[in-house]
Amino acid sequence: MVEVAVGIILKNHAVFLAKRSVEKHQGGLWEFPGGKCEQTERPEAALARELREEVGIVVDHSYHLETLNYDYGDKVVQLHFFVVDAFSGEATGVEGQLTQWVSLEELNEYDFPAANQPIVKKLAALNSK
Repeated sequence: MVEVAVGIILKNHAVFLAKRSVEKHQGGLWEFPGGKCEQTERPEAALARELREEVGIVVDHSYHLETLNYDYGDKVVQLHFFVVDAFSGEATGVEGQLTQWVSLEELNEYDFPAANQPIVKKLAALNSK
């Protein structure tokens, strides 16, 4: 099982998304940024490291939203989703990946990996309240 820390980066009722490189697993789909936890790394530490490396921000505050396991057939992932509601720096695609801020109302218009669908639905439901 691959453990992954995922950041739902929020600012002004919008969420920051990145498009996966076509060479990667689930390539070409949009995702909430993050990455694999190192062998002895806690998900919170992996989140801070990955968002610094991949998106160029320093996490000032985050909280755990949900942990989901998903079997893609060729790999099983455990996704630790965190809401990042305070950060320093400007979120951008440090590794050259396409990125954009998307309003919570528009999330359903983007193609995400299947493992992300429950979180997309949860965010849409929270937004409609």
